[in-house]
Amino acid sequence: MANQSKIKVCVAGATGWAGSELAKAIAVSGELELVAAISRQHAGKSLNEVLDIAGTKIPVFATIEEALTVPCDVLVEYTKPGVAKHHILTAIAKGVNVVVGTSGLSDEDYEEIGIKAAAHQQSVLAVGNFAISVVLLNKFAEMAARYMSNWEIIDYASAGKIDAPSGSARELAYRLSQVKKQELQVSMEHTQGVKETRGADINGTRVHSLRLPGFVISLEAIFGMPDEKLTLKHEAGNSSKPYVTGAFLAIKKVGSFTGLKRGLDSVID
Repeated sequence: MANQSKIKVCVAGATGWAGSELAKAIAVSGELELVAAISRQHAGKSLNEVLDIAGTKIPVFATIEEALTVPCDVLVEYTKPGVAKHHILTAIAKGVNVVVGTSGLSDEDYEEIGIKAAAHQQSVLAVGNFAISVVLLNKFAEMAARYMSNWEIIDYASAGKIDAPSGSARELAYRLSQVKKQELQVSMEHTQGVKETRGADINGTRVHSLRLPGFVISLEAIFGMPDEKLTLKHEAGNSSKPYVTGAFLAIKKVGSFTGLKRGLDSVID
């Protein structure tokens, strides 16, 4: 009887760096039940043997269409930008709520996803980063933007990260744009030299992405006013465990609204 009240979850990217840690935690949870997983590399196997998980067999599928033949309440999307949007839209159409942990989706992607979620009366919670320190950074940055004139973002990651900027940086730039529009003291058209060194314009914020060996994931927001500056920085370690707590919260909260919400704090305020 206890299992009937559990939220049934499918994890796309369940054998990846973050997805595997989440899958293991769900498997031993008293509130959630992992019923299926998506991993092209391990399709046809059980996730139990891949990740050394005890208990009921968890099938691994190659595609979202196959995975959703197993009834579930929530899809956790933890793959890559190239397939994430297809996974999300397919889940919505099948009546499954979605928690997005994949980075690299654009504002235009989320606009389309939000429209489809509302039309199907489903919920999508897009979380650029599940770490509580990132949730706090976003909140503090929004506060700072109300009072400080200018800001820029530095997005750090390992050399192998293929998307730039990261989902965390995109989300922060979007949220700052909702506070107010900033004006550069020297506009880009009047910038001399190599304009690209000033970073990319993401929703009116200059964003600089570093991709180097030795980094895991870091996010830095720097605010400036005459004679003063403020730096807010999140730094991740090598473990993906800090993301599990936030992901659990997102899974439990995603069904509490209809349409699209962005940011974990949007459901915990």
